[in-house]
Amino acid sequence: MNTRTQLREWIARVLIGLVLGMNLACAIDFIARPNLYLSAYELSGEVGRAVIIGYGILFLMWQVPYFFALYNPRLHKVSLIQAVLMQAVGLIGESLLFRTIPMENSVLRGSILRFIWFDGGGLVLLVIAIIIVSRTDCKKN
Repeated sequence: MNTRTQLREWIARVLIGLVLGMNLACAIDFIARPNLYLSAYELSGEVGRAVIIGYGILFLMWQVPYFFALYNPRLHKVSLIQAVLMQAVGLIGESLLFRTIPMENSVLRGSILRFIWFDGGGLVLLVIAIIIVSRTDCKKN
Protein backbone atom coordinates (compact mmCIF):
# COMPACT_ATOMS: atom_id res chain seq x y z
CA MET A 1 0.00 0.00 0.00
CA ASN A 2 1.45 3.36 -0.96
CA THR A 3 1.88 6.35 1.34
CA ARG A 4 -0.97 8.30 -0.21
CA THR A 5 -3.41 5.40 0.33
CA GLN A 6 -2.26 5.05 3.94
CA LEU A 7 -2.73 8.78 4.50
CA ARG A 8 -6.26 8.61 3.09
CA GLU A 9 -7.09 5.69 5.37
CA TRP A 10 -5.77 7.55 8.40
CA ILE A 11 -7.80 10.65 7.51
CA ALA A 12 -10.89 8.44 7.23
CA ARG A 13 -10.02 6.84 10.59
CA VAL A 14 -9.70 10.24 12.24
CA LEU A 15 -13.13 11.29 10.93
CA ILE A 16 -14.72 8.00 12.00
CA GLY A 17 -12.94 8.24 15.35
CA LEU A 18 -14.32 11.73 15.96
CA VAL A 19 -17.89 10.54 15.39
CA LEU A 20 -17.34 7.38 17.43
CA GLY A 21 -15.77 9.38 20.25
CA MET A 22 -18.64 11.86 20.37
CA ASN A 23 -21.21 9.07 20.28
CA LEU A 24 -19.43 7.12 23.03
CA ALA A 25 -19.08 10.21 25.20
CA CYS A 26 -22.81 10.82 24.90
CA ALA A 27 -23.65 7.18 25.63
CA ILE A 28 -21.38 6.96 28.66
CA ASP A 29 -22.63 10.25 30.07
CA PHE A 30 -26.26 9.14 29.70
CA ILE A 31 -25.41 5.92 31.58
CA ALA A 32 -23.17 7.46 34.23
CA ARG A 33 -25.07 10.68 34.90
CA PRO A 34 -28.69 10.20 33.84
CA ASN A 35 -30.01 12.77 36.31
CA LEU A 36 -28.35 15.55 34.29
CA TYR A 37 -30.64 14.80 31.35
CA LEU A 38 -34.00 14.24 33.04
CA SER A 39 -35.26 17.80 32.69
CA ALA A 40 -33.97 18.13 29.11
CA TYR A 41 -36.39 15.36 28.11
CA GLU A 42 -39.14 16.38 30.50
CA LEU A 43 -38.64 13.21 32.53
CA SER A 44 -38.43 12.66 36.26
CA GLY A 45 -38.01 10.04 38.95
CA GLU A 46 -36.86 6.46 38.67
CA VAL A 47 -38.68 5.89 35.39
CA GLY A 48 -36.95 8.89 33.80
CA ARG A 49 -33.57 7.75 35.11
CA ALA A 50 -34.12 4.29 33.62
CA VAL A 51 -35.20 5.77 30.27
CA ILE A 52 -32.05 7.92 30.02
CA ILE A 53 -29.79 4.98 30.97
CA GLY A 54 -31.65 2.87 28.39
CA TYR A 55 -30.91 5.49 25.74
CA GLY A 56 -27.25 5.36 26.74
CA ILE A 57 -27.22 1.58 26.37
CA LEU A 58 -28.82 1.90 22.93
CA PHE A 59 -26.20 4.49 21.95
CA LEU A 60 -23.47 2.02 22.95
CA MET A 61 -25.10 -0.81 21.04
CA TRP A 62 -25.36 1.28 17.90
CA GLN A 63 -21.61 1.94 17.87
CA VAL A 64 -20.55 -1.60 16.95
CA PRO A 65 -20.14 -0.95 13.19
CA TYR A 66 -18.17 2.22 13.92
CA PHE A 67 -15.47 0.19 15.69
CA PHE A 68 -15.00 -2.08 12.66
CA ALA A 69 -14.95 0.92 10.31
CA LEU A 70 -12.40 2.64 12.54
CA TYR A 71 -10.16 -0.42 12.66
CA ASN A 72 -9.91 -0.68 8.88
CA PRO A 73 -12.25 1.53 6.85
CA ARG A 74 -11.26 -0.02 3.53
CA LEU A 75 -11.51 -3.64 4.64
CA HIS A 76 -14.69 -3.00 6.63
CA LYS A 77 -16.29 -0.61 4.17
CA VAL A 78 -19.68 -2.27 4.76
CA SER A 79 -19.45 -1.24 8.41
CA LEU A 80 -18.70 2.31 7.33
CA ILE A 81 -21.72 2.26 5.04
CA GLN A 82 -23.82 0.95 7.94
CA ALA A 83 -22.54 3.77 10.15
CA VAL A 84 -23.48 6.33 7.49
CA LEU A 85 -26.95 4.83 7.19
CA MET A 86 -27.39 4.77 10.98
CA GLN A 87 -26.41 8.44 11.26
CA ALA A 88 -28.82 9.28 8.43
CA VAL A 89 -31.68 7.37 10.08
CA GLY A 90 -30.96 9.23 13.32
CA LEU A 91 -30.94 12.61 11.60
CA ILE A 92 -34.12 11.94 9.62
CA GLY A 93 -35.96 10.37 12.56
CA GLU A 94 -35.02 13.17 14.96
CA SER A 95 -36.00 15.78 12.38
CA LEU A 96 -39.42 14.18 11.94
CA LEU A 97 -39.82 13.85 15.71
CA PHE A 98 -38.86 17.50 16.19
CA ARG A 99 -41.70 18.57 13.91
CA THR A 100 -44.25 16.79 16.14
CA ILE A 101 -43.23 18.40 19.43
CA PRO A 102 -45.42 21.39 20.36
CA MET A 103 -43.73 24.79 20.59
CA GLU A 104 -44.61 25.06 24.29
CA ASN A 105 -42.20 22.16 24.96
CA SER A 106 -39.22 24.38 24.21
CA VAL A 107 -36.77 22.53 26.47
CA LEU A 108 -37.60 19.21 24.83
CA ARG A 109 -37.43 20.78 21.37
CA GLY A 110 -34.01 22.17 22.22
CA SER A 111 -32.79 18.75 23.33
CA ILE A 112 -34.00 17.09 20.13
CA LEU A 113 -32.50 19.91 18.07
CA ARG A 114 -29.10 19.27 19.69
CA PHE A 115 -29.34 15.63 18.56
CA ILE A 116 -30.23 16.78 15.05
CA TRP A 117 -27.08 18.91 14.92
CA PHE A 118 -25.04 16.16 16.59
CA ASP A 119 -26.13 13.47 14.12
CA GLY A 120 -26.00 15.85 11.17
CA GLY A 121 -22.39 16.74 11.95
CA GLY A 122 -21.52 13.08 12.41
CA LEU A 123 -23.17 12.23 9.11
CA VAL A 124 -21.09 14.86 7.29
CA LEU A 125 -17.85 13.47 8.76
CA LEU A 126 -18.78 9.88 7.91
CA VAL A 127 -19.78 10.78 4.35
CA ILE A 128 -16.40 12.49 3.89
CA ALA A 129 -14.72 9.34 5.28
CA ILE A 130 -16.58 7.08 2.86
CA ILE A 131 -15.71 9.35 -0.06
CA ILE A 132 -12.04 9.21 0.93
CA VAL A 133 -12.12 5.42 1.24
CA SER A 134 -14.00 5.06 -2.06
CA ARG A 135 -11.47 7.26 -3.87
CA THR A 136 -8.69 5.09 -2.46
CA ASP A 137 -10.48 1.99 -3.83
CA CYS A 138 -10.96 3.65 -7.24
CA LYS A 139 -7.29 4.60 -7.49
CA LYS A 140 -6.28 0.98 -6.83
CA ASN A 141 -8.23 -0.29 -9.84
